[in-house]
Amino acid sequence: MMNILVPIGTSAESHKTLQYAVDFAVDFAARVFVMEVFQASNKTGTLANVSKKIAQSGKERLKGIIGKIDSKNIDIKIATYNGGLADGLKEINKQLGIDLIILAPKSNDIQEELYLGHTSGGIIKQTDIATLVVPKGTKYVDFKNVLVAFKSGILKKKRILAPLISIINEHRSKVDLLLVKTPGYSADDLKVNTALMDISSQLTITENATTYLGVLEHFQSHRPDLLCVFRRKRGFFKKLWEKSTVLKSEFSAPIPVLILSPNKD
Repeated sequence: MMNILVPIGTSAESHKTLQYAVDFAVDFAARVFVMEVFQASNKTGTLANVSKKIAQSGKERLKGIIGKIDSKNIDIKIATYNGGLADGLKEINKQLGIDLIILAPKSNDIQEELYLGHTSGGIIKQTDIATLVVPKGTKYVDFKNVLVAFKSGILKKKRILAPLISIINEHRSKVDLLLVKTPGYSADDLKVNTALMDISSQLTITENATTYLGVLEHFQSHRPDLLCVFRRKRGFFKKLWEKSTVLKSEFSAPIPVLILSPNKD
């Protein structure tokens, strides 16, 4: 795990998420990039260097946020992009090769019923990069117990698990698998990929209306420090990612959630 990207929103607590990312990066000898995406167009009648001025202003703001944390000798780089969020993520990933995105569930959204706001939800929905969602105020600690929840044990390629395997190896984590049989499951869904079995110590099979309800039922018995889920067409967030925002009633977690990308399997 070499490059970590931290999108910085407008929240007054953005520096806390960045501090978490830096603490995480120290363990993995990773580099940290903070990202800000803005939109400015040089139309007739506007200042020709408006884009440059906005970018510079953004960089100064990001420097101020970086100044609030203990960088622990991690060289934090600034990445800015003029354009849409999805294009910005793709371009920055193309240039840098991002292995993991670390972000808070929501930025400055005042709707308390939301788990993911428009920005954080949009980032996860529009990228294939593994994402670690960290609740605000969370202090970085080793993930001793990891719960991997899914409704299908099919994995086309092992590399989708690369970020999870890096964490397990570094933290010497105990991994429990939770396979949730939901209505309409197939026999193939119950065939758990050997790559998952190789990293786990226990497999629990349960039957619930949704994968999330399965997680809720077994959360206390497993007591995980990290929840890992898959965002794919037939996975945990099948319905959730039809929109960018996610209600707490649909999904919420008091611990960090590692979301692995569908398009890498």
